[in-house]
Amino acid sequence: MSSSTNSPIRADDVFDPGARFRVALVSDTHGDLEPRIVKAVERCGLVVHAGDIGSGAVLDTLAHPDRRVTAVRGNNDVASKWDPGEHRRLDELPWEAVLSIPGGKLAVTHGHQVMGVERRHGWLRERYPDARVVVYGHTHWRCIDRSSRPWIVNPGVAGRSRTFGGPSLVVLHVDDTRWRLRTVRFEHATPRRR
Repeated sequence: MSSSTNSPIRADDVFDPGARFRVALVSDTHGDLEPRIVKAVERCGLVVHAGDIGSGAVLDTLAHPDRRVTAVRGNNDVASKWDPGEHRRLDELPWEAVLSIPGGKLAVTHGHQVMGVERRHGWLRERYPDARVVVYGHTHWRCIDRSSRPWIVNPGVAGRSRTFGGPSLVVLHVDDTRWRLRTVRFEHATPRRR
């Protein structure tokens, strides 16, 4: 979402060449965003959510006037699992997106179409050969595969269910020539308030 219109970033959006910024890569919130993830994305200029969002409130919480958010649908982002008042917003979410940012393209999809890590990573590389990084979710397992281009990144779970060691995100540090990945992981999910 852009800060002024709250519309999703489209594939043809281009960021300023020469810009240096951070991109927060998150996934699998299932309507329950871990509060420490919100704090961790504060210094990022862009948040990319790789699906299984669970509610528009998650995207609203991640959005900020100084931060854009783009998100794709996951296999659990279906009308029966979203509030009826948010169905229009859900329908507007794409299944995949490719963003042009300084230094290359970042592709995002939920990745539920293919099972098995090796098959999935191969499929993602074939589907997005021009990307520098492909982000996916679905498995809830954090993974950074730099074995070949594009890099394949699963940031793990930014929510509180099935975190496999704790909620996490990956921060992509971007400039025109260099991209660096940094994992942020919290030990345990924060208990829900009742």
